[in-house]
Amino acid sequence: MNHRSSLYAFLATIAAPFGLLTSSQAERPNIIFILTDDHRQTDLGCYGNDIIQTPNIDKMAEEGVLFENASITSAICTPSRISYFLGQYERKHGVNFNSGTAISQSAWAKSYPVILRENGYFTGYVGKNHAPIGARGYETGIMDASFDYFYAGHGHIRFYPKQVHQIFQHAKNDTQVELIQEGVTEFLTPEQPSYLGGAEKFLSARPKDQPFCLSICLNVPHGASTESMKLLPTDPELYRTAYRDQIETLPPPPNYLAKADIETPKLPADILHTDYRQNGYDWADTPATTRERRVRHYQTITGIDRMVGKIREQLEQLNLTENTLIVFSSDHGLFAGEQGLGGKALNYEVCLAVPFIVYDPRLPKEKRGQRRTELVQSIDLAPTLLDLANLDPEPSMQGESILPLLTEEDPAWRTHAFAENLWSTYFGNPRVESVRTEGWKYIRYFKNDRNNWKDLEGVKGVRLYQVSSKQRKLYNHWRAASVNGEQPVYEELYDLANDPHETTNLVDNEKHSATLVELRERCQQSVTQAYDNTPTASVVPLTPGTDSK
Repeated sequence: MNHRSSLYAFLATIAAPFGLLTSSQAERPNIIFILTDDHRQTDLGCYGNDIIQTPNIDKMAEEGVLFENASITSAICTPSRISYFLGQYERKHGVNFNSGTAISQSAWAKSYPVILRENGYFTGYVGKNHAPIGARGYETGIMDASFDYFYAGHGHIRFYPKQVHQIFQHAKNDTQVELIQEGVTEFLTPEQPSYLGGAEKFLSARPKDQPFCLSICLNVPHGASTESMKLLPTDPELYRTAYRDQIETLPPPPNYLAKADIETPKLPADILHTDYRQNGYDWADTPATTRERRVRHYQTITGIDRMVGKIREQLEQLNLTENTLIVFSSDHGLFAGEQGLGGKALNYEVCLAVPFIVYDPRLPKEKRGQRRTELVQSIDLAPTLLDLANLDPEPSMQGESILPLLTEEDPAWRTHAFAENLWSTYFGNPRVESVRTEGWKYIRYFKNDRNNWKDLEGVKGVRLYQVSSKQRKLYNHWRAASVNGEQPVYEELYDLANDPHETTNLVDNEKHSATLVELRERCQQSVTQAYDNTPTASVVPLTPGTDSK
């Protein structure tokens, strides 16, 4: 369905007679997209967390629209972020840490920032880029040159970005969120020369008379950043003291299970090889280390919240509040020891569910403060942003514009949300596909292919991003395997309405056999539609030896 012009037409109709909006204002809003990293949906006050302090994001939700059942389509950084850019499932865009591929330049040309730039938007990118483009991945410079203003590091930028990326050397702040805030502040300040010396070729001044789209992509509360926090005397007090007076009383996550107390693993050992899990998630194994990491997560999320508040203050100072839309979301969630699990790349709600908040100051008062239950997904962002700019979605985009959900009571919308994991590597994760409704979730697992990496046993320095030609071929095979009839080896069925934490597998319960059959069929239909017979031109092989980190 094509909902182009649904929101701005609605706004122009009600506002134009009263002189509240010009037609150009209604049709060409400024856009700010904020994407956090490993940010669980429940780690915001507006999503029910009564410990974490996020007053600015909570206020934005109260004045905007919050989606309670929003989810991503791949619960791992790179494929999820590319899905946001291109509006495609991983099954279609074909890029992950184990794929041995990068986005082709022709595919990237159909991303929302490139299209908006070609259609008159001044575009900016600040923070972390985790989307490799071209045969040399991050070394091609294609991403950098795709924006009018690019102030970002490729791969992880850590808690102290200056330590790992030259582009940030001239920032005044050392800590990530505050350093990113400098870049955002400079972007929003019109027609001012850059003070962030050493990065001049990436930075252009924003014209006052041109609509803009700014993508702010963070690397917190991801462990690559929170584990590198040093509690230095020079760090803002937030990162040294906040929540520490509560560390001993922090309640554990729902259904937390320490590693030492696991008697029956959540998944069979031949499905999920937990013994080979990345040691970066070992903090979830004990209550004490889990509490420490949660404190750091909360600190950085509160830091993000303060950044959101400062952005809104600056928009007001620049008289941009009435025509600047803000979207806030995350690339996926993260296990913190629930049911004995740590990490991501699984299709449980802890990993798939993300915050998704849209603040549009042009909405009438009665449309603000909504809490919608529709199954919004990450692939919907790109067509939504194009819709805001009065542009049709690219035919290659698989998502839908969410603008009708902001203004209509009961618009037609998807009844099922599909997700997948094709990151199956040395670290023991299985290939997974799932489909959910508002009330039910079906998950199916395929044979774990970890044995393909036995040649790496005992090899020091096995890296997350290490890809061989064999692995590249396997990944390409996996993309089409279930579409072509590969059968799952394990299944799960959850009654989300009564079991939101997915603790009781009902797949063998005859009472729910009809639901199981229906969701099995829907899952097969969904993966077939997601694959979409993607032409190989959408990806390019990474040059051998390129570390796409």
